Amino acid sequence: MFNNNKQVKKVTEEQLTSATNTIGNGTSIVGDVETFGNIRIDGKVKGNVTTKSKLVLGDTSYIEGDVLAQNAEIYGEVHGRVEVTELLILKPTAKIYGTILSGKLVTDQGASLNVTQMHVGDEAKAKEIKINTGMNGAAKEGIEPIQQVAKAKSA
Repeated sequence: MFNNNKQVKKVTEEQLTSATNTIGNGTSIVGDVETFGNIRIDGKVKGNVTTKSKLVLGDTSYIEGDVLAQNAEIYGEVHGRVEVTELLILKPTAKIYGTILSGKLVTDQGASLNVTQMHVGDEAKAKEIKINTGMNGAAKEGIEPIQQVAKAKSA
């Protein structure tokens, strides 16, 4: 009935980056969020957000923590360090309080920046984005692309 000799399916990073994750409006997360795939956040996160792909922060998003992504499009509010290795797009409703590091930066008219430090160009591109997909830093096989969140609640 139960087969203990099942082979664990290995998932490549390329397969994981095709996944899209969503944290909806009305959802609050306390803890870090890490993913290989694209992520859209319309809710609130008190913790760091890391993705090796694209991050979209919607109009109603509020992040209290650091953001690290390959590409990002921000409509919402971030209190912390925003680090984007390639392209960062700040939309008219974006509000950034902290530090910005980005390979390239596009700022639409109306975006609000209250930053202590901003670097755009090669210096910002140098950082490699690392994602911890296992327990206690160990690599893990199987399908579990997202690190467990410390505490999540839906409002």
